[in-house]
This record gives sequence, C-alpha cells and structure tokens, in this order.
Amino acid sequence: MLKHLKTFSGHQNPVYALAHSDKDEIFFSAGNDKGIVEWSLSEMAFVKIKMPVQSSVYYLHYFNNLLFIGERSGAFSVYDLTQNKVVERINAHTKPIFNIQTVKSKNELLTTGEDGSVAVWSLKDFSEIYRFQAAYDTVRAISISPDETEIAFGCKDHLIKIYNLADYSLKQNLEGHSLPVTALAYHPTGKYLISGSRDAQLKIWNLPGYDLRETIPAHLFTVYDIAFHPTLPYFATSSQDKSIKLWDAENFKLYKILSLEKAGIGHTHSINKIIWSNDGKFLISTGDDRKVMVWEMGG
Repeated sequence: MLKHLKTFSGHQNPVYALAHSDKDEIFFSAGNDKGIVEWSLSEMAFVKIKMPVQSSVYYLHYFNNLLFIGERSGAFSVYDLTQNKVVERINAHTKPIFNIQTVKSKNELLTTGEDGSVAVWSLKDFSEIYRFQAAYDTVRAISISPDETEIAFGCKDHLIKIYNLADYSLKQNLEGHSLPVTALAYHPTGKYLISGSRDAQLKIWNLPGYDLRETIPAHLFTVYDIAFHPTLPYFATSSQDKSIKLWDAENFKLYKILSLEKAGIGHTHSINKIIWSNDGKFLISTGDDRKVMVWEMGG
C-alpha cells in the first residue's frame, strides 16, 4: 500500500493546487510562484512551465480539456489544453478563489472563496448564470454528490451547508465541527459525506439523513484534503501535521501513515493538496515545502 516513488522539486514557493488531465500521465501544479507547471507520470519528470499567472494560484480544476485556474486576485483563467492558450480570464470575485468545480449534468462551473459567494458560470460561453451567498466568510471546500443532486460547502463559520443542485436552494446546515471546515468529499457510493476541519477531526455523515455516524480524531492539525481512490475502497487525507493517511472507505479504519516520522520520507511542512491519478496507481501530494511527491499504490 502506497510507497514513496518520486519527489519533484522546482517550485520556489508553497504549492496549493494540483489537477490531472484525462491523459493519465500528465498533471499540473501551481501555487505561490506565478507559474503553472506540467509534469509527466509516465516519464516521472518535469515537462514545462505551462503558463505564467498574474497572482498566486489557490485552485486548479480540470474538465474536458480545459484547465480552470483560481487566483488569489479573485479572477479565474480558462486554459484550453487543445489550443495551448488562455481563452478566458474573468474577474469573478473580490477576494481569493479557493475552489472550482464543474456540474457536468448542468454544464455549469462553480467558483467560490474568501468572499463566501458562489458564482455559477455557463461552460458554453463562461457567462455568469447565478450568484448566491453561501456564507458571510470564506468557503474553502466544495463537494458534489455522485448523482449530482446536491452540493456541500465547507465554511469558515464551522458549518457545512448542503444545497440542492437543481435550483441552488439551501437544504440543510450541518453543525458538528468546532473550527472552520477545510475539506469535504462525498463517498463514491453516495452513502456518506466526509468532512475535515481545522479541528483536526474527520466526521462521517450518513446520507440521506445527515446524522453524524462518527467522529475520528484523524490528524494533529488542520485536515486540508480528502481524496477517494478512483476504484478501490480507500480514501486519503492530508494535513497541516505533515502527514498523509490512508483509510478504509468501508469501516473508516486507518491503514497507513505516510510521514517523515513513520515512513522515513515525506513532506517537511503542511500538505495542502492530494490527488489520485485517474488509474489509481499513484497518489500525488504537495504543500508548503514546495515539493510535489508521487506515491505508488502497491499490492
């Protein structure tokens, strides 16, 4: 299960964002150093600086040969990977963008961040369709249910807010965390929603009723990301405590800890983002130590 394969250095500053393309071997990273970097998993090598950016990048989202880039400035850019150029740049928010997701069934793009508003954009022409205030402060995490009927927002005011995707009406507020909610993921089966917070806990919420199934003291500090394996019943979490943990997605038991202390190799600072490769062979992690690490899924 998951062993260290490769460390990429090259970023000059903390890295906050990762995304992979449909071409399994290519992924992108970005952060505080004004450039988006392309890497190859097949070559295990740096490919190129894909494009410069005008301010720090806090989020990358890939969909349908487009790379969406959420900036600290509140703008997002749309980079067309077929044409290899920026096709759109929109001043979407007054404050930093922390999350971008696509609602495939509606052909919509969602952006949110420090201003607490959620903007809904058409994927056809990137015009703004709708905007609503999900919170009065930062919204850091978004997760869309597997059937695309609802969407969860993780807010700085400790709440998780559930909205109906059909009309963006508020469905429910979940109270449980004592500090800002920093990570969210719907279980691929649609049976649970998992939340992570600055309170270092993971909470498992039963669906459809949203009663709290269990609370796990998962990390020592903030849980920054939750990522489900694409095919196997596992999920990984990453934290400010410099560790990645692998969990069983059926009974929520801890499988493995990847950290400098436990594995002899790992990140030396906060781990801000983790993603799985599409085939599930690799977990990619990055963070404040400016490194991008690739972990291989073994038998």
